[in-house]
Amino acid sequence: METTPSITAGHAVLETVIGFMGIAWSEKGLIRLCLPERSRESVERRLMRHSGVSASTAQPPWVVELIASIKAYAAGEDVDFSDVPVDLDGVDDFRLAIYDAARKLSYGETTTYGELAKRAGHAGLPRETGAALGANPVPLVIPCHRILAAGGKIGGFSAPGGSVTKEKMLAMEGVRVGPPPPAQVSFGF
Repeated sequence: METTPSITAGHAVLETVIGFMGIAWSEKGLIRLCLPERSRESVERRLMRHSGVSASTAQPPWVVELIASIKAYAAGEDVDFSDVPVDLDGVDDFRLAIYDAARKLSYGETTTYGELAKRAGHAGLPRETGAALGANPVPLVIPCHRILAAGGKIGGFSAPGGSVTKEKMLAMEGVRVGPPPPAQVSFGF
């Protein structure tokens, strides 16, 4: 009988075509994901300032797969992160419901804070939904960049680069946010 190796805690900083990204995991699943920054050192610092992040760099098989998927996403591929195990110990029920609803959004699919709140069973709480997403420890895997403000506006984003990073991530997924492009110049006939 073959035994499955247990998940061990650890962290990794990975280089992607859009910058250095970081992940940390526990025995239960992913606990942190840092979106792109310019230097390996800044990502390492961001990861290690959170409690529960292990200094170990040994990677269980699911982490090796996740790293390959993150690199593929950064290169512009349609990647589904919905099966990645996530450890959200200590997160309250409201945030868990919001995160669960957000994880159901597919690559390139967006919704509003108000609609996500409704889907999570908390209609009428768009601001609270935004605050929950702002505290998301694993952006991309819980795709908070896919949630927009009412009227198609970009909304906030707490990752480095703020709403510019959010807009770039959405553009990678084929989503255009903001005013429509200027009208094509007419031929005059």
